[in-house]
Amino acid sequence: MTGFKTLDDFNPAGKRVLLRVDLNVPMDNGRVTDTTRIVRVLPTITELSDKGGKVVLLAHFGRPKGKVVPAMTLAPVAETVSKLLGKPVAFGEDCIGEKAAAAVSAMNDGDVLLLENTRFHEGEEKNDPDFARALAEIGDIYVNDAFSAAHRAHASTEGLAHLIPAYAGRAMQAELVALEKGLGNPARPVIAIVGGAKVSTKIDLLEHLIEKVDAVVIGGGMANTFLFAQGYNIGNSLCEKALADTAQRIMTKAEGKNCAIILPVDAVVAWHFEANAPHRTYGVDAIPEDGMILDAGQQSFERIRSAIEDAATLVWNGPLGAFEMKPFDESTMNTARFAATLTRAGNLVSVAGGGDTVAALNQAGIADDFTYVSTAGGAFLEWMEGKELPGVAALSKT
Repeated sequence: MTGFKTLDDFNPAGKRVLLRVDLNVPMDNGRVTDTTRIVRVLPTITELSDKGGKVVLLAHFGRPKGKVVPAMTLAPVAETVSKLLGKPVAFGEDCIGEKAAAAVSAMNDGDVLLLENTRFHEGEEKNDPDFARALAEIGDIYVNDAFSAAHRAHASTEGLAHLIPAYAGRAMQAELVALEKGLGNPARPVIAIVGGAKVSTKIDLLEHLIEKVDAVVIGGGMANTFLFAQGYNIGNSLCEKALADTAQRIMTKAEGKNCAIILPVDAVVAWHFEANAPHRTYGVDAIPEDGMILDAGQQSFERIRSAIEDAATLVWNGPLGAFEMKPFDESTMNTARFAATLTRAGNLVSVAGGGDTVAALNQAGIADDFTYVSTAGGAFLEWMEGKELPGVAALSKT
């Protein structure tokens, strides 16, 4: 996007600030088991509170489908936010209406309040104008710090932004700046790594990337479909053979766009899908009929390493092999560590995202060394596909 307003553009003192955050965190018996998403929004909450704003947190949890589901209340999350924030966080039993209004009215400057699950109302996911107006009635200013929900045109992520002055929070700001460096206006050459199990889930992504980048590394089970399309025998490997023509079309289009497609030249093959299964490395022209490809081989890694070394920007979504199981994690781990080394040295801008990718970078112990790691999941993937994200578009300066 070309421009958006941030916390630098207004004074929150004495104002009711509706802050949309992502608190859809994993829970076990009423206890938050992963605080990553909460930690990401703490700087915005703290800054608004310290400047005297009345910080009213809006969030969804689970999929209650417009009904009140007690198991999906945000009440336990308020306790965790309070603990991490280091100050009290009040809880409001509804996000609109009398209960919400009363909870907001009781606030002093600098207070923090978490309102109940926005998805307890049908109007949230329908982006109902009346529901959006009901939210707007309890706030003076809207701040969106939930990039991970920005691909959904819901009332609290998109509709509300058109009713009161709208700004990006610090986490949203950091994400948008990083994504601009990744694909919006990147330093070139740009290389993308696209991995994962199935081509079918990433056709739009590949179609978009070959228009934007200089090289695409295709790994994981996806690579098998491309190898099959080239006439290679891939044995018992995961493969979407019905998409061979699609893979061939993508390769032809990439050639016309001067975008290099980098596929494995060797592969680690096993005969059982399990950790530490007996395995051997074969050239892709010699895969055994009864074997399955579970990772890219050393020669493939050397090709990837060389391509990354020549690049100025790396965008990564999806692992290169069955990284959950040793020793089939090696190509993913080695690539991650090499990219991290270049990033630390200031020679590479590295942006990564997607659940498996984040898990792999954490497993390699280098997530903090990348320029930016997005935890946004679907929103990150849709951004990579070149789609407009409603929650982001609503923040654009007009």
